[in-house]
Amino acid sequence: MNQDLKAILVDEDEIQQIVKRISKQITDDYKGRDTKLLLLGILKGSVVFMADLMRNIDLPFEIDFMKVSSYGAGSKSSGNLKITLDIKRDDLSNIDILIVEDIIDSGRTLSNLTQYLKEKGANSVSTVTLLDKPSRREVEYNATYTGKTIPDEFVVGYGLDYAENYRYLPYVAILKSEVYSK
Repeated sequence: MNQDLKAILVDEDEIQQIVKRISKQITDDYKGRDTKLLLLGILKGSVVFMADLMRNIDLPFEIDFMKVSSYGAGSKSSGNLKITLDIKRDDLSNIDILIVEDIIDSGRTLSNLTQYLKEKGANSVSTVTLLDKPSRREVEYNATYTGKTIPDEFVVGYGLDYAENYRYLPYVAILKSEVYSK
């Protein structure tokens, strides 16, 4: 195990079980709708999770990406939503957006982003997250689909990073505090 990691929190097998469970729920919930389903990946952390979801959702959908942040290079949310790559579509009134996120922490980013997309005219906006840390909520926000609720630990791997490192790990691990508190 990498010397910067305290422990593996979600191993590869559990991640794949989560992906299959959530993909089935999404397939069942969106089957037969007249609107288009759009998986909207939030760059960069959601990419690995979104790729696995895409291979397991059994219905037609489109994909797009936004780059939204409230963290920067730090380990704590600033509370400010910063959109550096926006979605540009003329057909949002016929689109059911499913925001794909790696983790929900304070809830601020997704709460603000959900409102933003509704104001842009999306038919509906829902959220799927691999990980959820409800103990860190600063605003009331719950994902439509949640993979796993985790304790208040700083986690990396499976797309999640600290200062752009550790995304490549095939599992989710707890990062040692001395690494991010320097």
